[in-house]
Amino acid sequence: MPFYRKKPVVIEAVQHTKENLKAVLDFTMTNPDIELRDYNRIVCIKTLEGVMEANLGDWIIKGEKGEFYPCKPDIFDATYVRVGDPKENDE
Repeated sequence: MPFYRKKPVVIEAVQHTKENLKAVLDFTMTNPDIELRDYNRIVCIKTLEGVMEANLGDWIIKGEKGEFYPCKPDIFDATYVRVGDPKENDE
């Protein structure tokens, strides 16, 4: 059976914490498919798979096509590594 490796893709993401609600809002609220619930502790994101919730500590990822989806911290840490801003390297 053949093996496959995931293509390297640079994504934008923000972790949802008690201290950074403004950053979460700045990052996501241009999208009408996102709403806050439970006193801003849960970010609800409408996806093709249905409504998904980002709880405190979860990461919110912006995909290649501008879509948003939540990711648990352990999965995020196992999948992604921080890089510099690729936009800064386009000069």
